[in-house]
Amino acid sequence: MIELAENRYGKSRVRLMKVTRHAHDHDLREWTVQVLLKGDFETAHLDGDNSKILPTDTMKNTVYSLARTSKATAMEDYAKELVDFLLGRNPQVSSASVRIESTMWKRLTVDGEPHPSAFMRGSGELQTTSVERAQGGNFHILSGLDNLVLLKTANSGFEGYIKDSLTTLSETKDRLFGTAVTAEWHYTSPDLDFDAVRTNLREAMLRTFANHNSKSVQQTLYAMAESALEAVPAINEIEITMPNKHCLLVDLSRFNQDNPNEIFVPTDEPHGYIEARVRRKS
Repeated sequence: MIELAENRYGKSRVRLMKVTRHAHDHDLREWTVQVLLKGDFETAHLDGDNSKILPTDTMKNTVYSLARTSKATAMEDYAKELVDFLLGRNPQVSSASVRIESTMWKRLTVDGEPHPSAFMRGSGELQTTSVERAQGGNFHILSGLDNLVLLKTANSGFEGYIKDSLTTLSETKDRLFGTAVTAEWHYTSPDLDFDAVRTNLREAMLRTFANHNSKSVQQTLYAMAESALEAVPAINEIEITMPNKHCLLVDLSRFNQDNPNEIFVPTDEPHGYIEARVRRKS
């Protein structure tokens, strides 16, 4: 006997750029949206009956139409609106999920002043959120960031580790520490100033990375997670991934030159991979 176990469908990679025009300047947001629906779609799979299927092209159009009328500035708030709009129009849908990735744009500085309508692309960092709600249920909001590339040139070492017959790595008290942070956290409330909370959390982690005297990536990861939880009461746990993007010291001795920890080869792979979930004690 064969049966349909689970299914969902939707529209992915919907690119949205929105300009909010104020009297004296403009705000710019670029979001990439994914919509996924769960529900009573069994007849579509088994019988080819599309009578309960909302076309994914309609979902794409909904993203743009709702963006036109939405006053939301935080992507979490916009995602909540989009979820409720889809659930309200589609009783055959049991739950709707919206994921948004936000691209970083920074206001251009011209002659020492922020320009009202010119922007430059920031780093490759993405701000993320996934908002899900079942019919008649509560919002579940999982937000985060991805590819936050960081590097420090002091206050990082790695010593005292296991050494066996295959170990070639030398201990060091002074190394470059590069990583690309991915983090995710659940909000305990669906009604927050999400942009302010995100800013506080991100700045707490950046401050800790910069100031922490790191004895390992693991130790710094935990310190960053701890600072995020201390800075933001509205989250109970955070999961962080921090690959160790190695910068290898170049041996210049064959050229009769010294290398006082100044010349390195940055490498992306292979790299160390460290992750942990840190939470408040219950």
